[in-house]
This record gives sequence, structure tokens and C-alpha cells, in this order.
Amino acid sequence: MSYWYNVATGQVETDETRDRDANVLGPYDTQEAARNALATARERTEQWDEEDREWDERGPSPRDGA
Repeated sequence: MSYWYNVATGQVETDETRDRDANVLGPYDTQEAARNALATARERTEQWDEEDREWDERGPSPRDGA
């Protein structure tokens, strides 16, 4: 079963209970992972932002096509 975090309601939903037009994050394997969706998204965004800053500072490598 898949779990989804509904951004509008803050509720965890399943495939059976979620509205197909709802603004959701997922799917997740567990209810706990779905409950933590916003924190996980924030952590990943911060990590990607840091990786982008590091890339900008060092520039592309030869294998990046530059």
C-alpha cells in the first residue's frame, strides 16, 4: 500500500482515500514516511542547494561537457 501526504489538509492518505486531484507528496512506503514528507522535502532541498553552491564555486568538470 502507498501513502501520500496531502499538502492542503496535512493528512496522510492512502491510494484508496486520496483525491486524484489533491496536492500530495509521495508515494511513501509507510505512514510515518508520509507524515515526515515536508521535513524530508526540506532536507533534500537544502542538500541540493548546497550541492549547487559547491558546483557553482568549482565550475563544471570536463566530463560535464564544458
